[in-house]
Amino acid sequence: MKQTRPGFLWGNFSKGNIFLRNEQPIRPFSSTDTINGNIPIIVDLISKQHWSKLKTHIKNTSPNTLLQQLLSSSADPDLIYRYFNWTRKELKQSHSLELTCSLLHSLVIAKKYPKIRSFLDCFVMNEGFSVSSNFHAISMCGGSFCASSIIVDMLVLAYVKNMKPHLGFEAFKRAGDYQFKLSVLSCNPLLNALVKESGAGDVEYVYKEMIKRKIECNLITFNIVINGLCKVGKLNRASDCIEDMKAYGVSPNVITYNTLIKGYCKLGKVGKMYKADAILKEMVASKITPNEITFNILIDGFCKDGNVSAAKKLFEDMERQGVKPNVVTYNSLINGLCSDGKLDEAIGLLDKMVGSGLKPNVVTYNVLINGFCKKKMVEQASECFADFVKQGIAPTVMTYNTLIDAYCKDGKMDKAFMLRKSMLDRGVLPDVSTYNCLVMGLCKEGKLEAARKLVSEMEDKGLRADLVTYNILVNAFCREGESRKAERLLDEISKRGLSPSHVTYNTLMDGYCREGNLRAALNVRKQMEKEGRWSNIVTYNMLIRGYCKKGKLEVANGLLNEMLEKGLIPNQTTYEIIKEEMMEKGFIPDIEGHIYSISGSS
Repeated sequence: MKQTRPGFLWGNFSKGNIFLRNEQPIRPFSSTDTINGNIPIIVDLISKQHWSKLKTHIKNTSPNTLLQQLLSSSADPDLIYRYFNWTRKELKQSHSLELTCSLLHSLVIAKKYPKIRSFLDCFVMNEGFSVSSNFHAISMCGGSFCASSIIVDMLVLAYVKNMKPHLGFEAFKRAGDYQFKLSVLSCNPLLNALVKESGAGDVEYVYKEMIKRKIECNLITFNIVINGLCKVGKLNRASDCIEDMKAYGVSPNVITYNTLIKGYCKLGKVGKMYKADAILKEMVASKITPNEITFNILIDGFCKDGNVSAAKKLFEDMERQGVKPNVVTYNSLINGLCSDGKLDEAIGLLDKMVGSGLKPNVVTYNVLINGFCKKKMVEQASECFADFVKQGIAPTVMTYNTLIDAYCKDGKMDKAFMLRKSMLDRGVLPDVSTYNCLVMGLCKEGKLEAARKLVSEMEDKGLRADLVTYNILVNAFCREGESRKAERLLDEISKRGLSPSHVTYNTLMDGYCREGNLRAALNVRKQMEKEGRWSNIVTYNMLIRGYCKKGKLEVANGLLNEMLEKGLIPNQTTYEIIKEEMMEKGFIPDIEGHIYSISGSS
């Protein structure tokens, strides 16, 4: 909005109603304006909150003029602040940003910090000024540099507290430009907000600037930065940060090490658990005692890494050290045992858990039901389901999906649909995964029309078919020798804003190859690569097999060489195709040195 004079007019923000508005310029001071002689009377009226008398007393005086005079006098900043708020609420007066900042400076000098914080919270929540405008006004209002730094520090914190970390980050950078001194009290909350809402780049910038500007970093600072770096997988940088904190005389604590251990456990790379275990040893060597969170992170990490024996050893160490396992600990280890197929041990651990006074939750039973289903022990899974329902634990959509999927794979579609009805009766709404399980079950039985109807029903209920749904249908049509119909689904997939995956294209190519339509298969491959998805080992295996079945062994051999030239490594299926479709038919492929293990493969 346009302004009638230099400066920025600030409206009534206390009622959530910020506005900039045109008003008559405040006249310069003159002898007729000056009411310095009346200041003591005005201050007395403000202190006694005689607002109606005050209103009469100053009816011929501009509230802005009086505010300026109050700020120039030796009046108590608390009373000036009270007058300021009264003019905004009762007189709907807009004060300039410069006057506002002058008031803040007076409050800083009087050390009225809670009032400043409260004021700035309202200010940033509702004001329409840019960060640069605020900084300009703070720097130009004539207060001390130290007072300006305190206001800016609280301003950064106010932006963060009011869910505006992007403005807090801008204010942090601007403070550096003006050389205002910030404190760890505003920087730590800013760092924490940036970890949650932005990339590691902003976090690292603030951290490096804090060190550069000599803002004293504390344990919380380092822990926040390490957490932010671990979240984005910058684990080497996070480890460097631990060395930084030691150099600054700050000792890492159990939270520091737990954060770094968790970072490695979630990394998903080979050797991650070796590194996580090494950090545990470093932690113990530093005389920092691991807590239940430390053990839970590591046990879960080893279980997900497939190293259940290491997880069990940690569980024993945990008990030996007097750290009591909780429900999370047991759930992680039970899950690991179930994934490893050791269901008897998992049930034994459940009994131990109950014996120790801990109550299993829905996660415990979901893990056990999934374990039974993976071993195709559907009846035992069903009994487990019934058991935990009797205990008053509410099944989740994941519980139902796991059992429905197991029934569908076992060909028990009646039970799968009955379970869906039970699910609805309990008020648990099916999701896309529920329908995908049922669609796959129907397709497996060759009931493609029923599967398509179920997809339509799903969409009528407001659930959109996803790529998994379409991949199931593409596979079903191809298995039925209807690859042309399957290919038509590609257009439907694209219209839905989805992108066909390697699985989609490879399934379709395999369908055409099985039908002997190699030209159509190659066209699908061309379309796939046009979409930026290059042929992988599965693509080549299907095409090589397809040409072999057609008796075109030389073409198949050419594809084999093309695959090797692209750096793709043959897998067991490749070797089986070469052996069964080429060598056993008297054709020796011309790929010297690449199939040394064929004779040993079966």
